[in-house]
Amino acid sequence: MKKILQYLFEHKTLNRVEAKDVLLNISKGIFSDAEIASFTTVFLMRSITIPELQGFHDALIELCVPVDLNGHTVLDIVGTGGDGKNTFNISTLSCFIAAGAGQKVAKHGNYGASSISGSSNVMETLGYRFSSDNKKLLNEIEEVNICFMHAPLFHPALKVVGPIRKNLGVRTFFNMLGPMVNPALPGVQMIGVYNLEMARIYSYLLQQSDSRFMIIHSLEGYDEISLTGDTKVITNEGEQILSAEYLGKRTVSPVDIFGGNSTEEAAKIFLTILKGKGSWAQNAVVIANAAMALHATGKFKNYEECYALSVDSLESGKAYKNFKKLMSLQK
Repeated sequence: MKKILQYLFEHKTLNRVEAKDVLLNISKGIFSDAEIASFTTVFLMRSITIPELQGFHDALIELCVPVDLNGHTVLDIVGTGGDGKNTFNISTLSCFIAAGAGQKVAKHGNYGASSISGSSNVMETLGYRFSSDNKKLLNEIEEVNICFMHAPLFHPALKVVGPIRKNLGVRTFFNMLGPMVNPALPGVQMIGVYNLEMARIYSYLLQQSDSRFMIIHSLEGYDEISLTGDTKVITNEGEQILSAEYLGKRTVSPVDIFGGNSTEEAAKIFLTILKGKGSWAQNAVVIANAAMALHATGKFKNYEECYALSVDSLESGKAYKNFKKLMSLQK
């Protein structure tokens, strides 16, 4: 690692093969925590290159525990994290609303590294049992339209670096990788990114894949549709900027989407919203994100149809019913 670090400290970059080799070796545990932390911080001081990101991606996919969901076309709604906004678990809630609307969802998530409560934190607190058992995941998809995959169980490298990321407490390139390495290989992805540079990188990488994708970035700096302002949307077909009024019928303020000061508080907010008892602003945000994710599938006439389905999923209790049934399957 010393040789690699010296090379990078000279403002040089890794090619795709070199980047892959480094991450493969990290997953084998041959580097110390200090060496991994030093390597990680290089990419906090300069932008990661596309070949580097591709190489890291290649390593994670090569090592990944595969998931076979029996041919179901699944959706994932995921943010890179690292936007520093400490919102409630918008993407995860949106997944349950989409599932309640009939869409099969394979949610890929992890503990929060730079936030108080990541998707894995809240799901674990609420009673979900993490597993890489393919039979369990497939059963959940077929019974309640949704399963959850805790990233470290499927990616050895993420398990190795998890404690280091948590100790650093800042956004790293692993935030960028997470949405790209869902082991179920979803046919549709809605990915939230924290800045426009990452939006461009993801757009380039996802254009190389066969999946339908939608990249979203709130121009206020959120890695999701925040409704605090306009949202940049990039898809297979092109890009556009959509207003909060169009997406959510209103704007909200940052304080409306605050995620709490602890995992327990985040879980309480999560359940309140999922039960349909959230504030108007909280409901508007999760409905807008779920609606855009449904729209990304290409199965519906327009966004308005997706919005109506999302409203019905939340307000009729379908989303919460699915959640309760999912939790009953954990016993």
